[in-house]
Amino acid sequence: MKPLLLLSFCFALDSSAQTIYELPFASQDNEIELAIENTGSLTLDNVKVSVQSRPDWISFRSNEAIIDQLEGSAEKSVSFTFSVDKTASVGKEHVLSFVIHGPASQTWTKTITVSVSAPEKFELFQNYPNPFNPTTTISYQLNAPGRVRLVIYNLLGQEVATLVDAEREAGFHRELWHASSLSSGLYIYRITATDKFGDKIVENKTMSLVK
Repeated sequence: MKPLLLLSFCFALDSSAQTIYELPFASQDNEIELAIENTGSLTLDNVKVSVQSRPDWISFRSNEAIIDQLEGSAEKSVSFTFSVDKTASVGKEHVLSFVIHGPASQTWTKTITVSVSAPEKFELFQNYPNPFNPTTTISYQLNAPGRVRLVIYNLLGQEVATLVDAEREAGFHRELWHASSLSSGLYIYRITATDKFGDKIVENKTMSLVK
């Protein structure tokens, strides 16, 4: 009878027994630990554990780990370090899968479900590039879903563009502004975010159009 590998899963950030593992928003150096148990009596050499599939916004420091020797009736662990990009969808379920390659071409797969938590705070970022000509990107993050209004003003306080006036989900967002019809100078962009309770956050930043 061939030795059998069993895969158990330990998530370093959350030790509770749950089906969906929550990842912190835009976090670095997260760790997944996989415990591999050899339930047979023979020693297994060069057991490879690798990432099989992942969402695009997860970046692993290494996609593969090797157990040089796994003795019979023994267990060893491998760990994978990864980062979560800020562009990840918040509150959505995503699947990670790992595959174990045995020395005799056997393979076993483990899948886990993860979800990304909302940002801890609202934030409006400086536009990029700045100065710009004629387009620039304005980014912001929401710690809760709500109504977003993003407006551009000149220094006289006149509204020159409305980039957003709509509902947005929690998470990271980007808006592109084309200013080819406007003259060089300083402009102010103002964001107003209103949550489901009617509470508002208003922030302003300036940017420079140079032609």
